[in-house]
Amino acid sequence: MREATVERNTKETQIKLTLNLDGSGKCDVKNPIGFFEHMLEAFCKHGMFDLSGSISGDLEVDQHHLIEDTGIVLGQCFEKALGNCAGIFRSGCFLYPMDETLCRAAVDFGGRPFLICEAQLTGIPLVSLGDDGKEYNFQTDCFEDFWQGFVANAKCNLHLDVLRGRSDHHKMEGLFKAAARAIRAATEIDARRNGAVPSTKGVIV
Repeated sequence: MREATVERNTKETQIKLTLNLDGSGKCDVKNPIGFFEHMLEAFCKHGMFDLSGSISGDLEVDQHHLIEDTGIVLGQCFEKALGNCAGIFRSGCFLYPMDETLCRAAVDFGGRPFLICEAQLTGIPLVSLGDDGKEYNFQTDCFEDFWQGFVANAKCNLHLDVLRGRSDHHKMEGLFKAAARAIRAATEIDARRNGAVPSTKGVIV
């Protein structure tokens, strides 16, 4: 089983995640941010990854710490579960249409972290209404922070592009789904590779 558990505790956030790369798409993470929970659920469902655990942090300060640190821990889970990347496809890409929005993701687990994120977001927070009648926001400027934390720790390079679109909700959700499908393609086992490391160097660095 290609699984990993990573725990990160700081004065700002407390995060523990368990990842199974060969899962069924189940997400069971205690998450205090509604829209972020929705994004992680979409990522797992479309990537066929199982993810469990809990995340909490200083939301009275900002959402940035918790969202970025979750990306860090998730990236560490992928890096740990993949090990030396032997036998995987290594790279993948996917186009995901979501209503008026068309999103593209391309990833390479080649050991050199780099993020290009052209999400074309407005920067205006998304507003939702909770069961308690209170308004809750999602800081859209934290979207890129999550993926920056992910790529730096998964040691991959990732390109995220919105080719067209209007709704920030659709742009972010479409990119999470496109990224999930691209990452799924990259991390699946290539039967023809017979367990070899997918690099002409013989090692992923």
